[in-house]
Amino acid sequence: MEQAGAGLEKVVATGLRRAPAGHGPVLAWPLACGHAVALRTQALDFDQGILRVEVPDCGWRTELQALAPRYLAVINRYVAESVKRIEFVILERAAGEAARATRT
Repeated sequence: MEQAGAGLEKVVATGLRRAPAGHGPVLAWPLACGHAVALRTQALDFDQGILRVEVPDCGWRTELQALAPRYLAVINRYVAESVKRIEFVILERAAGEAARATRT
């Protein structure tokens, strides 16, 4: 069974490393954080080493910031582009930033 797990991990890593520029870290987010967290969060984008992740509220942001080093280690194990930092953005703020970006 260990061989199957290692083989699957290699397939996933190869796929994420071949993702178009900027997409690998976004696609790796659910793998790094796990199913339960992935259901309540969403990786928005990756730019200049920063992965932005939408979270539902301040409580989630605080909890996930504490886990960020662990998530960074997992993501960087699988992707070609180095993720330096994860920025957790509260849902309302993410919507406001997107609206401002479309107006400019």
